[in-house]
Amino acid sequence: MVLAPGESDNWHGHRAETVYFEKGGKASIRTEQTVMDLDIPDGHTMWHDAWAHQVTNNGNSPIVAIIVEQK
Repeated sequence: MVLAPGESDNWHGHRAETVYFEKGGKASIRTEQTVMDLDIPDGHTMWHDAWAHQVTNNGNSPIVAIIVEQK
């Protein structure tokens, strides 16, 4: 996934997934319950169960992530 500065992806869902942020940045992640404002460091890895969300890049540089989703 690559999100340019100011770009948002569409509302979407994932199965359980692991995300490796090659290039982090300032992001907002909106779920049905909340909005999380994050400052994601380069090289950060996160894992979580299935969910639906929308991600917005609030920073000045692209966010680059590799997403591995459960089959």
